[in-house]
Amino acid sequence: MDITYRPYIDPDFEVLIERIHPPRVCIDNDTYRDCTLVKVDSANKHGMLLEIVQVLTDLELVISKSYISSDGGWLMDVFHVTDQQMNKITDESLIQYIQEGICVIRRARPSIGEETRPTLMSIENTALEMTGMDRPGLMSEMSAVLAELGCRVSAAMAWTHKSRAACIIYVEDASNGEPIRDPCRVAQVQAQLENVVEAHHYDNERRSVRWTAPAPGQTHTERRLHQLMAADEDYKTCCSCCGSNDDSDDDDVYGPGRHYKAKKKECYGTHVKIEKCKETGYSIVTVRSRDRPKLLFDTIYTLTDMQYIVFHAAIRSKEFIAVQEYYVKHKSGHPLDSDDEKQLVIQRLIAATERRISHGLRLDICTENRTGLLSDITRVLRENGLSITRAEIGTRGGRAAGTFYVKDTSGQNADPETLETVRREIGSSVVVVNKSLSTASWAASSRTSRSNSTEIQERPRFTLGSLLWSHLERISSNFKPIKS
Repeated sequence: MDITYRPYIDPDFEVLIERIHPPRVCIDNDTYRDCTLVKVDSANKHGMLLEIVQVLTDLELVISKSYISSDGGWLMDVFHVTDQQMNKITDESLIQYIQEGICVIRRARPSIGEETRPTLMSIENTALEMTGMDRPGLMSEMSAVLAELGCRVSAAMAWTHKSRAACIIYVEDASNGEPIRDPCRVAQVQAQLENVVEAHHYDNERRSVRWTAPAPGQTHTERRLHQLMAADEDYKTCCSCCGSNDDSDDDDVYGPGRHYKAKKKECYGTHVKIEKCKETGYSIVTVRSRDRPKLLFDTIYTLTDMQYIVFHAAIRSKEFIAVQEYYVKHKSGHPLDSDDEKQLVIQRLIAATERRISHGLRLDICTENRTGLLSDITRVLRENGLSITRAEIGTRGGRAAGTFYVKDTSGQNADPETLETVRREIGSSVVVVNKSLSTASWAASSRTSRSNSTEIQERPRFTLGSLLWSHLERISSNFKPIKS
C-alpha cells in the first residue's frame, strides 16, 4: 500500500498571518493635485482584491487609475480616486470609513449607518430573485402581484441585457413590516409570480423565480445580479467588438511591461484580448471599453467569480476610454490555454461590461413611501408606453427614492410630452435626465455640473448605491426638471 505524506497545515495559520500582517491603508492627498491615492498593503487571499474595490465603488468613488500587484501571497494596490464631482477625498469621516472598511474585510464588516451602504441589503428581509425573458410591463405586473398579496417592497434592483432580465426585490409583510416567514404564504406568492413570468415565455425557455428565506447577514445586490444573469447565460450572444480604427490622434497607454496605442477615434464598443506571456506563464487579459462608473468592480468580479487570480494589473481611463490589463492564472495554477476557455472568459467579461450600461432616459424619483408604491410607479410607466431597461429603488422610514431608465416600446427615447405626463401622474419629485450618464458622458457631465453648480444638478445622488438617507430631505427639496 502506497503511503503519501503531506505536511500538516494548522487551519488557524491563515488567521495568524492576518493578525500578524493586517491590511495597511494609506490615504495620500499630497502626491497628486487632482486625485486621492488609496494605497493598500496586506497579506493576500483569493477575492480580497474584489472586496477592496467593492468598498470603494459602494461609496460611489471614481477610480481613474489603478496598479495592482499580488505575487508571493502579498498584495500591494494603488487606486487613483475622486468623488463623483471629480474632487479629491478630503472628508475625514469618509477617509476613516475607507480605512476601516478595507482593514476589516477579513473579519466582520465595519459598523456603519444604513445611509452609506444601501447596496448591502440585509437578507433578514425576504428576497425575490427573478430571471427570464425581458418584455415591457414585466416589473409592473410583478410589483402589482406583490401589492395585491400584501407584500411591501423595501428595495429593488433590476437589469436587462441581451433580451434577458434579472431583478432582486426585497419584501416585507405590509401589515407589520416583518419578514415573510410563513411557508404557505411564501409558496402562494411565488406561485403567482411564476405565473406572471411564464405568461409570455415560449416552451423550454429559461426562466426562474426564487425566494430567499430570511437569514442573518448581508448580501451585495449588484454581485448577486451579476451571478443571476451569468447563470441565465445572457453572455452567450456576446462577442468582442470589431470596430474600425483611426490611426490619427492616438494616445500612449501603458500596462505593466507593455506599451501600445489607444486610438481616440476607435470604436467605443468592448474589446477583449487574451494573450499568453511566455516569460511568466501568466495569461494577459486586456479589456478596452467605454469608461463608466463601477467598471473596475464588474471586471474584477467576473474574473474572481470564474476562479481566476489577478497577480498584476494596470488600469487607466482617459477621455471616455478605459483600458484594463490583467495578468492572471486560474486558481488551479494554469493559464488560459484552450480556445473554449478563452472564448468563455471573453464572453463573460463583455457581458459584465455591458449589463450596467443604461439605455434610455433616466427618471429620478423621490416621494413618500407607501405600500404599492413600486406598483403605482411602474403602472404609470407601462400605461404611457414606457419600458424599463434598468431600475433601482430604496426606502427608509417614510421616504422612498429611485432611478428608472426607460424607453418606449419601440426602443426609442420617450418624447417630452410623455415624460411630462409621467411626472404629473406620479405626483412626486421627479427629475428627467435627457441623456444617460452611465455611459462615457458621465465624467464630462460631472465636470460640467461641478463648474455650473449654481444651475441644475445633473447627477443626483440617490441611486440605490449612493443614496445618503440622512440628507434625503435636503436633496429632494432641490429637485428641478431638466428641460429637453
